[in-house]
Amino acid sequence: MAKLLFAKDAGFMGEYKALLNSRGENVDEAQVIAAQVIKDVRAHGFAHLQSLSQKFDKYELTQENFKITAAQIDDATNKCDSEVLKALEVAAQRIADFHEKSLPKDGFYEDADGIGMGWRWTAVDAAGLYAPGGLAAYPSSVLMNAVPAKVAGVSRILMATPPNKLHENPAILAAAKIAGVTDVYGVGGAQAIAAMAYGVEGLDAVDVIVGPGNAFVSSAKKLVFGDVGIDSVAGPSEVFIIADAGADAEILACDLLAQAEHDEQAQSILFTDNTAFGQKVMQAVEAQIASGIVAAPAAASWRDYCAVVIVEKLFDAIELVNIGAPEHLEIATENPDEFLPHVRHSGSVFIGHYTPESLGDYVAGPNHVLPTGRRARFSSGLSVLNFMKRTTLLRATKKGLENIGPYASVLARAEGLPAHGHSVDIRLKKYGE
Repeated sequence: MAKLLFAKDAGFMGEYKALLNSRGENVDEAQVIAAQVIKDVRAHGFAHLQSLSQKFDKYELTQENFKITAAQIDDATNKCDSEVLKALEVAAQRIADFHEKSLPKDGFYEDADGIGMGWRWTAVDAAGLYAPGGLAAYPSSVLMNAVPAKVAGVSRILMATPPNKLHENPAILAAAKIAGVTDVYGVGGAQAIAAMAYGVEGLDAVDVIVGPGNAFVSSAKKLVFGDVGIDSVAGPSEVFIIADAGADAEILACDLLAQAEHDEQAQSILFTDNTAFGQKVMQAVEAQIASGIVAAPAAASWRDYCAVVIVEKLFDAIELVNIGAPEHLEIATENPDEFLPHVRHSGSVFIGHYTPESLGDYVAGPNHVLPTGRRARFSSGLSVLNFMKRTTLLRATKKGLENIGPYASVLARAEGLPAHGHSVDIRLKKYGE
């Protein structure tokens, strides 16, 4: 059973921080293997993809079946349940609407010294999306990763996914079509990340790689960062909930388990100021696990990594949330808006009794690719900005050059870079009065 912790206890903070830090895979071995895969793919190209596909996926990869054809994508789409297709289309449109509103604006201004300054935003040329093909094969993640790239203006969006199970979940290819993915390749694992980062025969390299994956995929993304951009290195999922005794215990139990069923290392933590209510929620969770209505990982997650924390005042939960910097935060209180301004660190916040985190996972619009493992302290969820870069602009008038140029010349010479200073001085001399 999950831990029941009391914030007033002497050793609470140590126990709370230990709980936050208790998860995470040992990635040392995965990093070593991923590094070798990347090295070999860079050295041997498509031939090594073939070897690894045979070894890990028992799949005979050829240039003929490497790229999934438009006919195969259409066939998968036609095999999808009509309700699933409709849900994907609704979700894609809502995700696009949200991200269009968050597109950054260009700007330019001229200051009193006669210096014009500004910035403009442009999309990367190509983005690669990794879509897992094992237990974690989520069409919703295809939408969440591909749609912002499309909105940002990326012209080439490709997806790599293990090919063996595509026939079992046609919604993966259907989601790719709906989201505007331009090319789909049947390759998985760290080798897919290497292929997208550096290119192989039949697949040109991309500029940014996004998408979830196992420890080998995550390690590979981390290793290629710097040669390409990546979204993040994600860990097990998590939800924190702040709730008063007026909330519905059965509903909160559902929300805690919705996160716990993602992964045996997922973490769900409830904060409340009412001990009896906290215990009631715990009993409701146990009853739902016993009923078998949740996915198998939930029981292990609830047992090993979840907790109910009893605080003396509900506002005390805010600082505990900020310390934990969770991927998701639900505020299920009578007046959630009074808590919201004080939340500094959370990937996404779900406000009020009618806003389950699951709504954000699928159709609401904000992205479900969010920082985990306390990374919300310094990073944000996936957005159009992951697929764009800002170019700064500078234009000096003659007056502007005369006003600030001499200071640049002084600093250049102070740094022992006389040619820098001379490039300013010669302009002042030739263009001066």
